[in-house]
Amino acid sequence: MAKTPKFFAILLNILLILYNLRNFLCQKTTQNSIISCLNDHKLTNFSTHPTKDFNHLHTFSLQNLRLKQFRKPHAIILPETKEQLINSILCCKSSSLEIRLRGGGHSNEGMSSMPRGSFSFVIIDMMNLNKVIIDIESESAWVEGGATLGELYSAIAEHSGEHGFPAGVGPTVGVGGHFSGGGIGVLARKYGLSADNVVDLGLIGGEGRVLDREGMGEDVFWAILGGGGGNFGVVYKWKVQLVKVPPKVTCFKVTKQGPNNHELAKLIHKWQFIAPKLDDEFHLSVYLTSGTKNEVLVTFVGFYLGPKNVVVSIKEHEFPELDIGEDEYKEMSWIESVLYFSGLPNGSTINDLKSRYFIGKSCVKTKSDYVRDHVSIEGLEGALEMVVMEPKGLVILDPYGGIMDRIKSDAIAFPHRKGNLYNVLYAASWGEEEDEDRYLNWLRGFYDYMTPFVSSNPRAAYVNYVDLDLGTMDVVDDGEIGNVVEKAKNWGEKYFLGNYDRLVKAKTIIDPKNVFNHLQGIHPGETI
Repeated sequence: MAKTPKFFAILLNILLILYNLRNFLCQKTTQNSIISCLNDHKLTNFSTHPTKDFNHLHTFSLQNLRLKQFRKPHAIILPETKEQLINSILCCKSSSLEIRLRGGGHSNEGMSSMPRGSFSFVIIDMMNLNKVIIDIESESAWVEGGATLGELYSAIAEHSGEHGFPAGVGPTVGVGGHFSGGGIGVLARKYGLSADNVVDLGLIGGEGRVLDREGMGEDVFWAILGGGGGNFGVVYKWKVQLVKVPPKVTCFKVTKQGPNNHELAKLIHKWQFIAPKLDDEFHLSVYLTSGTKNEVLVTFVGFYLGPKNVVVSIKEHEFPELDIGEDEYKEMSWIESVLYFSGLPNGSTINDLKSRYFIGKSCVKTKSDYVRDHVSIEGLEGALEMVVMEPKGLVILDPYGGIMDRIKSDAIAFPHRKGNLYNVLYAASWGEEEDEDRYLNWLRGFYDYMTPFVSSNPRAAYVNYVDLDLGTMDVVDDGEIGNVVEKAKNWGEKYFLGNYDRLVKAKTIIDPKNVFNHLQGIHPGETI
């Protein structure tokens, strides 16, 4: 008797039910394994999916709402001591669960929160390991791996009005991911990156070994500084060198707008020649957004390590075309400048920098570029036309130069030094109910437009503005290690240029079994 189409449909449904049941049972077995292991080590500060408090823990540090759609981890572990952190890693390994490390949760592509292909995983959230110990006598600090930039900044301010630290402006950004990728901020032209000012660290490897700088060796220490987060192990503490700041710094934000894109493009064109060559103490960025009347808003954001009268004099001499009113220059202390750039509401205090919760959550996608040759006025006019097309878009031009030109490209794993005029961040943000494709198409279209004007062979990118459009490694076949390492160059050489091969060697030394991995990870090479 011939089988009917209805028969095959029923059979297919039965097979699908059995497949899903098998997956469910496998997941429960894996989840029970990690729970049992954690309990055996008397580690109780964790939550499993889908228990009552899991969703709160999962979304609390999830800054990009796009990531809510992806598969959830089996568990979120919140270790409170180094020993608990070690046991968390070992329990993940014994349960065959991949590890995602989360500090502030600002990895826009979800490297700290997302699965790799079909692999089951656990999030180790570092938020409880957030102590900052300041030593003014040695002008240094030990910062635990789960601290945020805001917690570091506020701790410095509580001990000294003469010290600061070069890092980014977002107070809820975790130090672990930020330092691991380099860490750019308004002090970078004077003091370099965050990673340039790390002098020691404590690392826990895939076998649970605890290593300091001497124990891990200089090759691995070099790789961790700018080689990207989640690649080499868990940094549970960082020793950083504090930097000197004057009693008063000067900040300003001045916005130019109008229907005449040519005049705005001329200002930005002139900025390209000036900003990378200003005094090291002077950081002058450009923010491009769109106004409500289809006009471009070009905002010049300035920071100067010194008093108002000096920065006014420099601006008048170097950039007289940029008209800034006398009252738009704001003189303040360094820690007040941190608040000024933080995005926190007016009236916020230093204590508010300690809050880990990011208020302005939305769906986000970013891309990045480096500019090594001045873009023509015509090219900039075209870029401004692209800006007008998306009111929720943002483009930031951050100047390099200063000490960034004088640090060698292989001093640490972060390579983008001499020859770069500025970095470009392209960003789009939208609500969960909005059409994602509209924003992604605009962002990628802008990125395509900029192709003739930015670095090439390779087209460089900043790893802290991680971009999965550059390629991913969902599944790794250990039988084809050479091919895997070669494939990873698609993004690895864009982020790390000529430092990529050295990063592979360091990965092979410290994590030959690839315990610490993610969609754009550094993969170990062949071991001897």
